[in-house]
Amino acid sequence: MKTHRYAVTVEWTGNTGTGTSGYRNYERQHEISAGTEKPRIPGSSDPAFRGDPARWNPEELLVASLSACHKLWYLHLCANAGIVVVDYVDCAEGIMEETPDGSGRFQSVTLGPKVTVAPGCDIAKARELHDLAHTMCFIANSVNFPVQHKAETRTA
Repeated sequence: MKTHRYAVTVEWTGNTGTGTSGYRNYERQHEISAGTEKPRIPGSSDPAFRGDPARWNPEELLVASLSACHKLWYLHLCANAGIVVVDYVDCAEGIMEETPDGSGRFQSVTLGPKVTVAPGCDIAKARELHDLAHTMCFIANSVNFPVQHKAETRTA
């Protein structure tokens, strides 16, 4: 069994001069980085929690990670099966429930990939490979809520 490590740095950039002296006295901005070769990701909290709507929040990044992982596995499996994918767009959505104490958890994520394959490809096999991509996805295998996919597959 192989082990992989992923190191990131999250640096809070929202100190307005008085630190966390009060709940409304600081901003939620942060920068996410991983080494020097990758661009920084501007982050914040969800606007519902006083965050900046122009920045990525952790909840969006979680949904994006699930979507990207599924896509990468799906493209890999299609390439191995001789299915030529020419377009792939996923409009994914996560549902999170906030509890009365302010904590919360994701209830589910639904992926909605719209896939176009080249003419002559086995469309039934292309549709079937979404199930295998789901079982192979590292991120989906790591979360404690359901991740579903409602894929649309068509021929170009």
